[in-house]
Amino acid sequence: MAFHGWKWLLLLGRQNTLGKVWRSRRGGPSLRWKRCCHWSTGKSLDPEVRAFLEENTEVTNSGHLTPEIRLRLLTPRCRFWREKPDLWPYGDPFWAIYWPGGQALSRYILDNPRVVKGRSVLDLGSGCGATAIAAVMSGASQVLANDIDPIAGMAMILNCELNHVNPFPITIKNIINSEAGNWDLIVLGDMFYDEQLADGLHHWLQKCIRIHQTEVLIGDPGRHQFLSHSIRSQLHKVIEYSLPEYTRQENHGLTSSIVWSYQPSNSIE
Repeated sequence: MAFHGWKWLLLLGRQNTLGKVWRSRRGGPSLRWKRCCHWSTGKSLDPEVRAFLEENTEVTNSGHLTPEIRLRLLTPRCRFWREKPDLWPYGDPFWAIYWPGGQALSRYILDNPRVVKGRSVLDLGSGCGATAIAAVMSGASQVLANDIDPIAGMAMILNCELNHVNPFPITIKNIINSEAGNWDLIVLGDMFYDEQLADGLHHWLQKCIRIHQTEVLIGDPGRHQFLSHSIRSQLHKVIEYSLPEYTRQENHGLTSSIVWSYQPSNSIE
């Protein structure tokens, strides 16, 4: 099955693997990096993994909402686009796709740097790191990227290099349901693909807002799991972007992506 087909299965609802990983707090599939919980700025990458990622991804800035940002992604020109997914040695590379919700968040931050300028930002479920990179480019005073896949963390460092930004700290610990961090802004895109994970996010984000008055921005292209969740009634639409043709083709009918502001009327105690 090609990764194209793998993406289609994901969009149809085969998100259970990632949802279970987030809920069970596992660190990720890589044996080499499974004990690593945090990268500090300047930490070197394993040369073997770096070489593999550089050989099997393509540097691109086309077909997305943010041509200012160059990323290493899986594209139709990459070997593993058509290889069987289980031949990829580091688990499903969800990070290697620039998902529509993340694109919308990144575009919004680049167009509205005041949203992050001088503020501390947590990019939750960061994936390829594009939104965290956009926050750095737009003047955030502090950025932490979080993704449970350690290979995503390595890819983010490569993407920072591509965009000539200093690597930000990256944590691969599952922080959902942990103690609420004191962040000015939390951004998360394409995270509402699993009902139980969505419930956990809803509760944890409310706690962050109640304790620290954190602002929360969510990017999502209108997936059923998101629109049907109770969180939907507590969102304010900030902006909607029409997706480029390439992104539409790779997301099977999704034509736009929206940035939402999460403004719960009542917080969970």
